[in-house]
Amino acid sequence: MTTLAAVAVTTATFLGMEFVAWFMHKFVLHGALWFLHRSHHVRHPHHFERNDFFFLFYGALSMLCIIYGSPTKDWHFWVGVGIAAYGTVYFFVHDVLIHGRLRFWRKSGNTYLRALNMAHKMHHKTTGRDGSEEFGMLWVSPRYFALALRKPAPPARRRVSSSNS
Repeated sequence: MTTLAAVAVTTATFLGMEFVAWFMHKFVLHGALWFLHRSHHVRHPHHFERNDFFFLFYGALSMLCIIYGSPTKDWHFWVGVGIAAYGTVYFFVHDVLIHGRLRFWRKSGNTYLRALNMAHKMHHKTTGRDGSEEFGMLWVSPRYFALALRKPAPPARRRVSSSNS
């Protein structure tokens, strides 16, 4: 497979995963698998949620594609790479930035990331199975961009260290 084809397959897979994530989230997670996804919509004192099991599914799918396609670096390999890349971005944006599951990236002044955060917060406004909106992960409705542009980013906080003089 040529480099251009590999990049095209990886990019198409990454972009396609946004549709897969939206579809699965809207119709499966808020449908038949709500009993697992519900843990993501309610406050709890645990570090992990039942919802985290979905990572295992996509991670296994990615790993299988990469392993199967490794000997020849055919399209299976690059599909696996695309799924893994989407999962990595998903983890940092969704789990780290939006939900603060790791405390090293809390806020952003970036308009896109702020709009994404607003849209996701709107999704979590409803804690039940029905009534949610904004099921995608990286695609943001234009109204949230408009809101993020209208509402300025909060000023960055400076850490003041106290020194013993």
